[in-house]
Amino acid sequence: MEKINSLQNAHVKAWKKLQTKKGRKQQGQYLLDGWHLVNEAVKAHVAIQTLLITAKQLATEPDLTHFPAVIEISDEVAKHISATVTPQGVFALATLPAAIEDLSQLDLTRPWLLLDNVQDPGNIGTMVRTADAAGFAGVAFGTGTVDIHQPKVERAMQGSQFHLQLISTDLDKLVDQLQAQGSPVYGSELNPQAARYLDIDAPASFGLIMGNEGNGMSQELLARTDQNLYIPIKGQAESLNVAVAAGVLMFGLYR
Repeated sequence: MEKINSLQNAHVKAWKKLQTKKGRKQQGQYLLDGWHLVNEAVKAHVAIQTLLITAKQLATEPDLTHFPAVIEISDEVAKHISATVTPQGVFALATLPAAIEDLSQLDLTRPWLLLDNVQDPGNIGTMVRTADAAGFAGVAFGTGTVDIHQPKVERAMQGSQFHLQLISTDLDKLVDQLQAQGSPVYGSELNPQAARYLDIDAPASFGLIMGNEGNGMSQELLARTDQNLYIPIKGQAESLNVAVAAGVLMFGLYR
């Protein structure tokens, strides 16, 4: 088994660059950090190229024959390539999936969550996990939204990224695709035309757009929605966190 201990090693420098979108695109791979994500990826038959593992973790998992290649790394290397403060010491190098250009390949028989310029990895992770739990077909990352394979986003999604379709796309194109087949697209911007979400009888297939944490949806997308929705607030809070609001709407609409 190959062992790498030096931070100056060319492989280590390349792995470190996987924390950036540019590095992931150039290398055609991304990094999964921790046993939970690695095991979820294995279950989902994700194309894993190499397992990187420290001696401590190697002692607990002696049988790694199902991985194409295994490299033992030092604790120092593990800390260097991880986006977490205290990494577990196990990583998988996974092949970056090909971008889906033809939206007709998507499962549009069930709802889709559309993220418009959402910035916080924690919010994105929560919404992807909730979309998974609610039975949505997929989540679309629109322009300005944090990259799907950004390490903090990968970690926050907790494996749900392997249970539904995730795409990066121009949201206008997905709205076109949904509306062309008669599926309504709902917005989440509070305005005079907004309807109470509890009064909506949503079909099996629809789109739900959630906007930026501070600025909400773009005006361009807002103009294209079939219906804008609001969540009644009984207390004195002015608003809900975008991930909380998305959860209420997803479960409320897809019953």
